[in-house]
Amino acid sequence: MAFTNIFAYVITLVLYERLQASTVDVSVTIPESRVDGVSMRTSSVNRVVPVSPSLGPSSYLSLSLMSAFPDDLEISDYCQEELHIFAQRYVSYVNCLVSSVRPVKVCQNCHIQFRNLEEIYANISSDQVGPGNVSCRDTLLRSDRLMLVFVLFDNLLEIWKTSACDRCLTKELSSLSNDTLYYMATLNQSLSCFEKHQQQGNHSELCKECKTTYRSLNELYSRMEKNKILCIDIEDAMNMTRRLWSKNFNCSFPREETVPVIAVSSFMLFLPIIFYLSSFLHSEQKKRKLIHPKRAKSSGGLINVQDKYS
Repeated sequence: MAFTNIFAYVITLVLYERLQASTVDVSVTIPESRVDGVSMRTSSVNRVVPVSPSLGPSSYLSLSLMSAFPDDLEISDYCQEELHIFAQRYVSYVNCLVSSVRPVKVCQNCHIQFRNLEEIYANISSDQVGPGNVSCRDTLLRSDRLMLVFVLFDNLLEIWKTSACDRCLTKELSSLSNDTLYYMATLNQSLSCFEKHQQQGNHSELCKECKTTYRSLNELYSRMEKNKILCIDIEDAMNMTRRLWSKNFNCSFPREETVPVIAVSSFMLFLPIIFYLSSFLHSEQKKRKLIHPKRAKSSGGLINVQDKYS
């Protein structure tokens, strides 16, 4: 070890001397020219230009040898292998994502790649030690401010969560769930019907023949949305199917929501009539009572008395 340090120190001194800037006299000759009738004569100007020596292959080899750190600071072979596996699975998952952009099939095509990436990251981030009682968590995840392995995985994990792929897969992320498979089968029935009648060029016939399968697909999607078992693949497939049905084929059918809408509208229309009718029936009709003045009553009594005595 002492000999290695002395050798590195000597190499450092040699490179330092070679890297010192040197000066070279450069003679610059300006040719004669005329500017506005004034003759410009040739002059010689000396310049001091710093020159850095070129490094040969042996010098770069020396630099690479000098950049080595002690063994206790270097990454272990076990962690290096784990990092290599992480890189391979990371690239595999990213390639799958890019190839599944349109139409969106991230959950269908890339769940195996994500599961493999998640497994290797779990090995790296766990407290479990490998050969030689070495843990890669501190070395690969916490050794610097950048935390590159953590940031890379966290970005892909955010994409996975945003896609909600867990809703369309089994708990082990090994395959699509039964609900997802059933939806895909129903979707294929509608798309097959579209393709069959689209070739005939008669969209009115398409709307008539495919109405049943398309209605079933919409009802199934509504139930899955209510149960929160939708992922980005199903959402995108449903949006594209609806776009085909309404915009490309100009198809439409009255939805079931029209019945309650009509009922509510009718109720609101007759509500004022019901209100005024109920007010009329429940209000007390006060009859006007004639109040006889006392004077009129007294005078009437006096007349009766006079009639009696007369």
